[in-house]
Amino acid sequence: MSRFWREIPSRYNLVGTKCPNCGRIFFPTRDMCPDCHRASIGRMEPYQLNEHGTVVTYTVIHVAQLGFEMMVPYVMAIVEMEGGVRMTSQIVDCEPSEVAIGTKVKAVFRRIGAEGHEGPIHYGYKFVLEDQAY
Repeated sequence: MSRFWREIPSRYNLVGTKCPNCGRIFFPTRDMCPDCHRASIGRMEPYQLNEHGTVVTYTVIHVAQLGFEMMVPYVMAIVEMEGGVRMTSQIVDCEPSEVAIGTKVKAVFRRIGAEGHEGPIHYGYKFVLEDQAY
């Protein structure tokens, strides 16, 4: 099962799709452009997103859902990537006070969770402040 998830291109890579008609970029991938409709079916192209983005809006979570209690307070943000794609993700490795609208960030892949103590580990994208990216 783990190998199946790793081999999905958009799972551990920032790979979206681009409409060859209008140039719009999507993440996660789409089979059809909502603007071009039928003209885009079967023509959507893989598109490697740039890992750099900008915080559009954010919130600081003080009361976490089950399983995330040890992380509070943490920042959840909507990040606009180059190309206009917006992603919702956690901003990590910083204090909540360091995040503001307009903050430059970079995508990194981190552990999101695991299925029990010995089950598969799930990874996904999160963001770090651009000046702290390594």
